[in-house]
Amino acid sequence: MAWQFTLRDEIVVHAPAERCFQLSTCVDIVALELKMRPVQGRTSGCVQDADTILWRGWQLGLPQYHKSLIEAHDAPRFFRDRMIAGRFAAFEHDHAFVPQPDGSMLLRDEVRFSMPWGWAGRLIGRWIMLPHIRGLMQRRFARLKRLAEGNAWRRFLPADEAPFSG
Repeated sequence: MAWQFTLRDEIVVHAPAERCFQLSTCVDIVALELKMRPVQGRTSGCVQDADTILWRGWQLGLPQYHKSLIEAHDAPRFFRDRMIAGRFAAFEHDHAFVPQPDGSMLLRDEVRFSMPWGWAGRLIGRWIMLPHIRGLMQRRFARLKRLAEGNAWRRFLPADEAPFSG
């Protein structure tokens, strides 16, 4: 049985739920953080339920690919991306958006992953992948907060995009 690692992080963002959700699902913003390119499936815009994305690029000095399926999509409250092909044995990323009493949003992420290669994968997961993924999560949250709370979000989202219904 593969060893599973879990990372959790959260941040408060002073912006509307719809904006936070759309920025979190924006392929162009994810590409900035991952430094990988979407090459197949959804390659721009905001992901929707059942979208797939094949990412290609370099991570940790090695060529990588990661194909994700967007599932459990409940805008603007929650979505999950799950790896369906790639270097991990398993990889799931839950994104939750929780309204706060003061009108702000709590963005809460949980990443669960496991590595192939038995005990060697467990060591790689613990000493290399955990810190790497934690850093990606923290940089992503900082970018989302900066974009959502200022005016830079307009660069990524159409100003006239209709709000979510429901």
